[in-house]
Amino acid sequence: MKRSIQVLGLGLLMGSGLAQAGVAVIVNPAATASPSQSDVANIFLGKDKSLKGVDQKDWNPTKEKFYAAVASKNESQLKSYWSGLVFTGKGQPLASEAGDAGVAAKVAAEADAIGYVDSAAVTDKVKVLFTLP
Repeated sequence: MKRSIQVLGLGLLMGSGLAQAGVAVIVNPAATASPSQSDVANIFLGKDKSLKGVDQKDWNPTKEKFYAAVASKNESQLKSYWSGLVFTGKGQPLASEAGDAGVAAKVAAEADAIGYVDSAAVTDKVKVLFTLP
């Protein structure tokens, strides 16, 4: 019994470590630009067109952490923001890909692309600019 409690406790600790993974902001390895966190916020809010932002298609924990950290926006605030831009003709939401693998593949394929993925999904085909907690 004591052994199974220890194993369960270890599993919970390891699982919580996985849940605490950061969000890596990634670019193509050939990219010369190294935008700051505020520049990245402007790219993903459509205010800066220096790089092509590649967004996560669905609202998921990675997307939630990213937008909370760089733009201080939750899902409803982000939807409202983009609705306002689309309605006034001032902008369109960024291109999006399904999940970390899709974003990483798109960023790896386009020299001027920038995206974000769970830090555990980073491959050697992309370059990490910085990691958000």
